[in-house]
Amino acid sequence: MRFRRHAMPDTDPLSGKPASFGIHRYLQGSSNLFEENRLLKFAVLGLFGITTVLGAVVYSADQNRRTVIVPFAAGGDLYVTGSKPSADYLKAMTRNIVALAGTYSAYSADTQFQALLAIAHPTAFNSLRDSFNAILDELADNPTLSIATYICTDQPVTFSDHDIVVPVEKVRVIGGVIRKFRGTLRIRFTIDNGRFWLTGLTEENFNADAR
Repeated sequence: MRFRRHAMPDTDPLSGKPASFGIHRYLQGSSNLFEENRLLKFAVLGLFGITTVLGAVVYSADQNRRTVIVPFAAGGDLYVTGSKPSADYLKAMTRNIVALAGTYSAYSADTQFQALLAIAHPTAFNSLRDSFNAILDELADNPTLSIATYICTDQPVTFSDHDIVVPVEKVRVIGGVIRKFRGTLRIRFTIDNGRFWLTGLTEENFNADAR
């Protein structure tokens, strides 16, 4: 006995419905699709906003990171926040750099200059190294030469965002002969990634002390 499969009659969901019903369903579907697209756009914009805020927070945290190179025997509030070192930090670095770069002999100069090169910015490293090597060559030719440099207390030290101008007195001793000079030592620096970098050392307006 064979069973016959009765074909399901094709039924039109709109059969018996008024013409306006199809238009209503189409408009309702379009409206739902529009709402879904609007929600999707809103979600994308929300994620973009959250990403922007998180990026700003991370950037701000990176800018405010403190990386401090503390000079020996220094005290006070020593810190670097973003690109702004504290006043105590600049004063401590000034004293340290003047001591390392301005007071030396044939026995101590190489070690002191290496300490300065450790904080030299990569863009200024070669020029600073060359200037220090010139001094080392002079010391090699004159082993009795020694230099002592003191910050003058009768004149102010001036600070800017990238320069420190220090009035100093330099005492030069060679073969028992002493000469004194006065001028300014200009310390150039930059703050990069929360760290102090030395970019230049220049002696300016040095004249023999007439006193």
